Amino acid sequence: MTKWVYGFGGGSADGDASMKNLLGGKGANLAEMSSLGLPVPPGFTITTEVCTWYYANQETYPTDLIDQVKAALAHVESVVGKTFGDAANPLLVSVRSGARASMPGMMDTVLNLGLNDETVEGLAKLSGDRRFAFDSYRRFITMYSNVVLGLGHDYFEEVLDDHKDRLGVSVDTELTAENWEKVVADYKALVERELGKPFPQDPQAQLWGAVGAVFESWMNDRAKFYRRMHDIPESWGTAVNVQSMVFGNMGETSATGVAFTRNPSTGENRLYGEFLINAQGEDVVAGIRTPQSLTKAGREEMGETAPSMEEAMPQVFAQFVDVVGRLESHYRDMQDIEFTVEQGRLWMLQTRNGKRTAKSALKIAVDLASEGVISQDEAVSRVEPGALDQLL
Repeated sequence: MTKWVYGFGGGSADGDASMKNLLGGKGANLAEMSSLGLPVPPGFTITTEVCTWYYANQETYPTDLIDQVKAALAHVESVVGKTFGDAANPLLVSVRSGARASMPGMMDTVLNLGLNDETVEGLAKLSGDRRFAFDSYRRFITMYSNVVLGLGHDYFEEVLDDHKDRLGVSVDTELTAENWEKVVADYKALVERELGKPFPQDPQAQLWGAVGAVFESWMNDRAKFYRRMHDIPESWGTAVNVQSMVFGNMGETSATGVAFTRNPSTGENRLYGEFLINAQGEDVVAGIRTPQSLTKAGREEMGETAPSMEEAMPQVFAQFVDVVGRLESHYRDMQDIEFTVEQGRLWMLQTRNGKRTAKSALKIAVDLASEGVISQDEAVSRVEPGALDQLL
């Protein structure tokens, strides 16, 4: 029987970094971080081979895939002690694409999958925070409707702006639980009005809708164009990563952020990145709120008044510095990292070799050789000839 699904997290993994072709870059690195004993939310990867099968067989799935996904989901449930679709104690997941080569033209992430009118009440009771639960639900409706159902973000932005204008507030964090409940009701009405059918309430239907959207995104115009530009074969396919949710929007002891282990513009050997307290991943890149620096030195350099992660969360920051140091040593290269802090607990969501400027590539290669991490020969081979032309 072909193995279509590989688990990770909870201190173990079915795969590792060498299996990039099968698990995609993201899935392979999640497996590798799990094997290193780093804090990775448990989940599973549906392999790139399923994507290839999907397009070779009139957009259908292998017959044994559903059972393998069920088994993998049951394992995640047992690790986290929650049940997918359970009204009282719901497991929520994120769904992300992950090809073996980094593909910006691919599908956007779907977070908080598994929320519906019943599980949102369970989440509210479990967390003791009704505002957080309905904030998560409105985010899920927006993302799922956009990525899976094809309804543009702007529809939802308009509804949200109307609510904010009426309430006289300017930022999302000022909305109360009651406000978010009304926004959710309007979002659901909008979906039904625009698409002629209600927003899907069945978590299993939501999951398979998102999995299908990942495979469909492999053939969207943006992805095809990117593949042509970078000589990426269509036959490679993309993997799907399904991972248990951790929440950066659970109050002042939670946060989300992105980091480079060295500066990607200059190559300087110091932590570079930004984070947001009480936020989810898309808030950092969406430009709705201004992110804060990770380090005190970075904050002072940028002239920011808001505290850095180093100052606001010193214990978590110390753990984070240790983890990213281990990742750079392990991969022997500058890393691009995504992380979440849920109520004071650090979780690693992704690591990969970071993209960098020509100037940075040269400095990092020389520095890594000087530090004895890589040989001089390897340092030379890491700088592309085209990058030197650009630099000169």
